[in-house]
Amino acid sequence: MTDAEELRRRTRELLAAHPPADTERLDFLRARFDAGLAWVHYPEGLGGLGAPRSLQAVVDAELEAVGAPDNDSRRNGIGLGMAAPTILKYGTEEQKQRYLRPLWIGEEIWCQLFSEPGAGSDLAALGTRAVREEGGEWVVNGQKVWTSGAHNARWAILIARTDPSVPKHAGITYFICDMTDPGVEVRPLRQITGEAEFNEVFLTDVRIPDSRRLGETGDGWRVAQTTLNNERVAIGGMRLPREGGMIGPVAATWRERPELRTHDLHQRLLKLWVEAEVARLTGERLRQQLAVGQPGPEGAGMKLAFARLNQEISGLEVELRGEEGLLYDDWTMRRPELVDFTGRDAGYRYLRAKGNSIEGGTSEVLLNIVAERVLGLPAEPRTDKDVAWKDLAR
Repeated sequence: MTDAEELRRRTRELLAAHPPADTERLDFLRARFDAGLAWVHYPEGLGGLGAPRSLQAVVDAELEAVGAPDNDSRRNGIGLGMAAPTILKYGTEEQKQRYLRPLWIGEEIWCQLFSEPGAGSDLAALGTRAVREEGGEWVVNGQKVWTSGAHNARWAILIARTDPSVPKHAGITYFICDMTDPGVEVRPLRQITGEAEFNEVFLTDVRIPDSRRLGETGDGWRVAQTTLNNERVAIGGMRLPREGGMIGPVAATWRERPELRTHDLHQRLLKLWVEAEVARLTGERLRQQLAVGQPGPEGAGMKLAFARLNQEISGLEVELRGEEGLLYDDWTMRRPELVDFTGRDAGYRYLRAKGNSIEGGTSEVLLNIVAERVLGLPAEPRTDKDVAWKDLAR
């Protein structure tokens, strides 16, 4: 299944059988998934047709042209961008059949239980414990933090320590956690923006059947690398039109408000506009590379650029607007379903962008990844690589 015309034909058959104007949104999305037009590069029966990833644009264009509903991917970015490719690569056939369809449709929202209060940048130092009992169930105890969307999520991708007697990277196992199970407690974390899109999650004697383990016991770090590589691409390599993202509102203000312009701001805006366009085109090239393989460490570079540009652009926007840039629309505590960088005011963008260099891997950690895995520079000396996790200083 590699022919664009064949995909157009299948898409038009879908539209004929399920006219968007006369079909309930979820029913249309279910039919699209079952037709293999959800993510065409996935296998048949799992929302795809085994076609090249690049041909997804053919399907999307046909559907957008007639106003067909989409799956509102921003609401389930962790599920679509991180959980799905990990389940596809490491899940059993039963797991793929159970989770991928409701995930893509958006019937089930996902979150990520990775970071901990003592294991953020050094994620492999995590201390959440999973102990296997007779009969196959795992009992999980610990705390996770900075969990985006946990208040809306049905499922979570979770890594926990299953063997403290081996070095920290070796004793981790990857699970799928039901967020509605007893012992899962979600508490909001209010941010500098006033919102609480992040949460802390407490796990107290949470029981997870072994059938919800992804990959082999003790191999969770390798499984997590698939998740993390896809996360960085999802954050930093999203598809944008020219002047999409943060640069758009600044450019619009510049054109519409000539009284705000100065020579210095003009030079800075030109520089950032060019850098934003370079980053956009680099992201397009990265997505083309993904069409022939799994994401690699190059995604770390895109995430780095994304964070730096967002912070510089939002800072410029506040300066450009002068006193108006100091205004803020709403400090009300709320728990949003998604992050909307361009739908709020300049003050929100400036404050929210501060988290871009922390979430999804700090910029310092990503610089190390680029240095070691992309540029081939020597790794930094490490004294903890061969020490059992239980013997590490904490």
